[in-house]
Amino acid sequence: MRILGFSDMHGSIDIVERVLALERRFDLVIIAGDITTVGTPTQLENAIRRVEAFGKPVLAVAGNMDPLPLERKLEQLGVSIDSRGVLIGDVGFFGVSGAPASPLNTPNEISEREITDRAEKGWKAVAAARWKVFVPHASPKDTALDRMQGGKHVGSSAVRDFILRRKPDATICGHIHEARGMDEIAGKKVANCGPAGKGYYVVLTIDETVEMENRSIMQDPVTLPGSPSPARGSR
Repeated sequence: MRILGFSDMHGSIDIVERVLALERRFDLVIIAGDITTVGTPTQLENAIRRVEAFGKPVLAVAGNMDPLPLERKLEQLGVSIDSRGVLIGDVGFFGVSGAPASPLNTPNEISEREITDRAEKGWKAVAAARWKVFVPHASPKDTALDRMQGGKHVGSSAVRDFILRRKPDATICGHIHEARGMDEIAGKKVANCGPAGKGYYVVLTIDETVEMENRSIMQDPVTLPGSPSPARGSR
């Protein structure tokens, strides 16, 4: 299974469409939140429909900039994996919308306890799957994926603790735009997609092993389909 992961679109669906057209060969699209910037349910539905037009399944969580009505819209569209799990073949996908409370007081902030509860609900739904993919919007705290430009770590301790405890085979997240990249927790790869509006995304390949890499179509032209990426890791 070859999966394309995006986060922090903030309405830049045209760039996501460009990535999908370039990649061509994929089986599933994952969206790790912030599909809009305080958008409307109609704007969110338009974004999801445009991604679905490429003919592959789409699974998504809402981000901290996607207000609560947008979470409900994702559920209505049948693509939400917040607090729930979806099995596709022998791979289970589950996730958590929103992000921890911040000084910015963004529209979709939840407690660390709520993040843990939602992650556990999703995990239980896919516990029997051979491979498990965790999709929180928030990056795990105290990693390379939650560090702001000034060096401060602002990710979710609940996301980090959950990965340490449950060890999902791969985790795709976003939220902290400047912390795009790859890290490892408990021997498992975790990728921050980076903002999709800048052409950043993740490729996750699941076969007999799990491999992930960060890619870009805007700043790194060599990372087109079939090309290597410097930010790469395998399970």
